[in-house]
Amino acid sequence: MPLFGTDGVRGLANGLLTAELALHLAQATAVVLGQGRSAETRKAEGRRLTAVIARDPRVSGEFLSAAVAAGLASSGVDVLDAGVIPTPATAFLIADRDADFGVMVSASHNPAPDNGIKIFARGGTKLPDIVEERIERALEWERLQPTGAGVGRIRRFADAEDRYVVHLLGSLPHRLDGIHVVLDCAHGAAAGVSPETFRDAGATVTVIGADPDGLNINDGVGSTHLDVLAEAVVRLGADVGIAHDGDADRCLAVDADGNVVDGDQIMAILAVAMKERGALVDDTLVATVMSNLGLHRAMAEHGIRVLQTAVGDRYVLEAMNEGRYSLGGEQSGHVIMSDFATTGDGLLTGLHIVAEMARQKKTMAELASIMTVYPQVLVNVRGVDRDRVSDDVVQEAVRAAEAELGDSGRVLLRASGTEPLVRVMVEAASEGVARAHADRLAEVVRERLAL
Repeated sequence: MPLFGTDGVRGLANGLLTAELALHLAQATAVVLGQGRSAETRKAEGRRLTAVIARDPRVSGEFLSAAVAAGLASSGVDVLDAGVIPTPATAFLIADRDADFGVMVSASHNPAPDNGIKIFARGGTKLPDIVEERIERALEWERLQPTGAGVGRIRRFADAEDRYVVHLLGSLPHRLDGIHVVLDCAHGAAAGVSPETFRDAGATVTVIGADPDGLNINDGVGSTHLDVLAEAVVRLGADVGIAHDGDADRCLAVDADGNVVDGDQIMAILAVAMKERGALVDDTLVATVMSNLGLHRAMAEHGIRVLQTAVGDRYVLEAMNEGRYSLGGEQSGHVIMSDFATTGDGLLTGLHIVAEMARQKKTMAELASIMTVYPQVLVNVRGVDRDRVSDDVVQEAVRAAEAELGDSGRVLLRASGTEPLVRVMVEAASEGVARAHADRLAEVVRERLAL
């Protein structure tokens, strides 16, 4: 089974992901990423490779980031340790400091016992699959480690957070003065920097989920537990709530009445605003096949094309890079604004949607009403042969459902990439209609594809 998953190496800390593996993975990364043209030029000039490392506040991140730093320095790489900062901050700082690559130790929205290692290439971009495969193979290579003056140095990246804050504030089209924002930082990597940035941008800020102790990350708070944020916004009479996950690469929101504003609605708000100021490249938004039908309709009404990709922010990024598009993302809140970031950035996204409230003098509910969210029902059918999802009877059932729904609904069957499971998703004008079609299709899948 490959070591790298869809978002780096992730698993139980001290289970799959040990200090030994982290050290060896860092050494293998130094070998593979030290072979590029820019790295060779740096070596020829007598300068060592440089890497930025950071982590979220999980307790296991302390020993894992130390192991990563040791692996890099022992391979002749100078290390700038930024400490606890968000994943998108790490990506930005790699580019900002002209580092050769970087490593983020985080398991994002996963519970505290898990952790992960995410590697970024020069410029703060995600690694292509082929490079991850080379790093994995390099774990088996014999390596000649430098000695004496050839080893790398480990230094604290003292102004890492300040650089990131200045970058975020410089991206804003409008200040946030007069808006009361409740921030849920998920007891994660944004607990310090997000409140600071929103306040510097002019907002009145109330903070929850900002007391990380190394064990409480994502525990009942953050973007996967929006009920906590919604209750706080309503109780405090705030204008809007913004939720991050553990490493702050995603953003979801709630309006003043506690209603959730998901990634599709956030993208709709930003896409229309960016088109108005000529910043939406080719009037195109990149989204996954799971994005709501309401997003497609709203974008069509505003003359914006929606380019669909497979599920996963890496596929959104690939499509954005290929077409040089400026906005893309997922319903889950991974939103990529490529004019300012190379990856999903929850702080950047949150700042920009609140800035639209201030600029347009509208409530979040008014902004979110730009699209009608169609009820979406998802049924996971387990214990089936995912490779036979193109079965004739199954596809005929899909066509029948699509014909019955017409323009007022949508059907999607998606095979899992990792387990014997097929996901049945139906959108319709009412939840009852969507549920009926989803259950009917799920039964056909269960009968036809049973193992």
